[in-house]
Amino acid sequence: MSTAIDKLPYILSCDPAAKEIYQTVISQTVQAITDSIQDGGAYQGASVHQLQQILAKTQILPEQGLGWHAVLDKVKTDILPHFLRTWSTNYMAHLHSPALIESLASELILSTFNQSMDSWDQSPIATEVEVQVIKELCELYNLGPDADGTFTSGGSQSNLSALTLARDWYCNTVLHHDVKKYGLPASFQKLRLYCSEVSHFSMEKSAHLLGLGYDAVRKVAVDARCRMDVTALSAMIEEDEASGLLPFCVVATIGTTDYGSIDPVEELRKICDEHQLYLHADAAYASAVQLSDQYRVRLGNLGLCDSITVDFHKMFLLPISCGSLLIKHKAWFDVFTLHADYLNREEDEMDGYTNLVGKSLQTTRRFDALKVWMAFQCRGKDGYGEMIDTCIGNAAHLANQIAANAAFELAITPELSSVVFRLKGSCETNKAVRRQLLHHHQIVIGQTVYQGRTYLKFTLLNPMVTHQHLDALLEQIKQIGSTVRL
Repeated sequence: MSTAIDKLPYILSCDPAAKEIYQTVISQTVQAITDSIQDGGAYQGASVHQLQQILAKTQILPEQGLGWHAVLDKVKTDILPHFLRTWSTNYMAHLHSPALIESLASELILSTFNQSMDSWDQSPIATEVEVQVIKELCELYNLGPDADGTFTSGGSQSNLSALTLARDWYCNTVLHHDVKKYGLPASFQKLRLYCSEVSHFSMEKSAHLLGLGYDAVRKVAVDARCRMDVTALSAMIEEDEASGLLPFCVVATIGTTDYGSIDPVEELRKICDEHQLYLHADAAYASAVQLSDQYRVRLGNLGLCDSITVDFHKMFLLPISCGSLLIKHKAWFDVFTLHADYLNREEDEMDGYTNLVGKSLQTTRRFDALKVWMAFQCRGKDGYGEMIDTCIGNAAHLANQIAANAAFELAITPELSSVVFRLKGSCETNKAVRRQLLHHHQIVIGQTVYQGRTYLKFTLLNPMVTHQHLDALLEQIKQIGSTVRL
């Protein structure tokens, strides 16, 4: 290809030269990525200061454009070597998964065509694909014939959307007050929602954004397995009702961020029915386990919940960002519906055109459903089940090895794929071990606090990890710990 590629056309078009340049740019980018993969390390180890020095040498917005080749060269030298390798079997710090190969292809497709999921005329086939994927998901989680859903950026947005629905449902049905029309009721400061003390911080953030404040979030104690204590929940609700407060929602965490613990939805459903409360399941972590014949039973019957947060960039192994909110009754989405003459015209909907903006907090939105559609088609239930079983089985193996090793302490027996443990000794030693692994051994693991002490964490979302690899990592942590004890 000639150097004319340095003068890129503005956009892809039907022009043969534009198509040829597009193919070249994509091919050169793919080559640069694959060339940058030199070993199995998760991170090459540069410090914060080193990365800042590298970037300080480049003017972000130069007076004159540098052209494609010069920019690609900068990416090769300054960016690609310093990326975290999420596919590495040495990466296990967070709920941050590697991406299935077919989903990388889907990202190229959806970015190239750049559909916007707010109105049908901006995303014709994309809208119809999303509608069908949502229907499949509602059936997968047994939400019933009146269910519906929407795609979101991930768990936090799904939880915010769900709690908005819960607040408005309660205000409409119990307080007979229309929040959408009149704003918060006079008694809004009495509204209370309940979640476990180890639930995701998006509950507090959502309460703030909904005008309720952090004080509206009641944190319920957990049992020895870090699951919500239902006896404590019942007592707390009854105490709040007796004090004149207004309980409106319970959030069941189906896979807590650190421990993978799963709240008991069947028992929580009974409590919600008794007190006329909305039940939301934050299943961002564990939602993919529904595809496992072996471990699905651990989730309980999620179809008992009024809404479910599903996250595809965790155990479904799809690229960020990709999540969804599923609800039991499609009419609840009316909370987000507002007609605009230029966008979601009422006559379009009467004629069968689906304008998805009426179900979402977002207007412009990516066609993330394509990633799910392609991955589901490629892998099927059996392929997904095998991957999930491998990850949860790896966690069980690791937990057994830790429990049998006198050098370590295990926090709790894992239900999913997170294992929280520590080297016996000081908190500072455990912190130092994680830093040593990150900057000197190309290994990235997590760190958290359990019962007031620093613990290490393996979040095992990569089905390529083996038992032998985990055993070797444990021995390496033990050896490093013996040299840095503080």
